[in-house]
Amino acid sequence: MANSTIEIIQHNIRKYRLQKNYTQDKLSEVSGISCDYLSEIERGKKIPSLKRFIMIANALEIPYEKFFYDNE
Repeated sequence: MANSTIEIIQHNIRKYRLQKNYTQDKLSEVSGISCDYLSEIERGKKIPSLKRFIMIANALEIPYEKFFYDNE
């Protein structure tokens, strides 16, 4: 079964964070989003609001549209 768009976004947040060699603590610091909330997003427990999604994308310096593609 194909992943949902939300699952792809959650997966890509983690993927791009690791590519940037950021810990969740570092991404939390740069984005202004709590480390606990970022962890819940990456584990699929929370869905980021549009505002938080934009904050994460900006902190990672990744164009928004790249989060929507499953490149694996």
